[in-house]
Amino acid sequence: MKIGCAADHAGFDCKEFIKSYLISLGYEVEDFGTHSPDSVDYPDFIHPLAKGINEGVIDQGFIFCGSGNGVNITANKYNKVRSALCWLPIVASLAKQHNNANCVAIPARFVSLEEAKEIVDAFLKAEFEGGRHLTRVNKIAC
Repeated sequence: MKIGCAADHAGFDCKEFIKSYLISLGYEVEDFGTHSPDSVDYPDFIHPLAKGINEGVIDQGFIFCGSGNGVNITANKYNKVRSALCWLPIVASLAKQHNNANCVAIPARFVSLEEAKEIVDAFLKAEFEGGRHLTRVNKIAC
């Protein structure tokens, strides 16, 4: 599985922490940036990651900014991206189980690094339940 990570300056430290964690678990990780805590515009990094998911080059993504909202909104502009704003592990689990999310937006200013790790773990361990949820997910794309 290939996982993409991307962040703006507010999410940089969290991205770096999660990227290292994912690598330690044996995942192949592509870092779309940013590569420093200097101020940047989040769409510059989220668009390439979301395009990778949309084209099937990236299997799942973890994206980070201060609130998680900007990166989430940007990622969800892509037809095959289902990004969920997750601030608790249970929200991440449900995003995968019920919505077949393939991207998680983490609000770096509102969760600790350990909480971010728990969110990532919950998402990676969850499985899409299909059934009635598949019917709903199939109605999302325009």
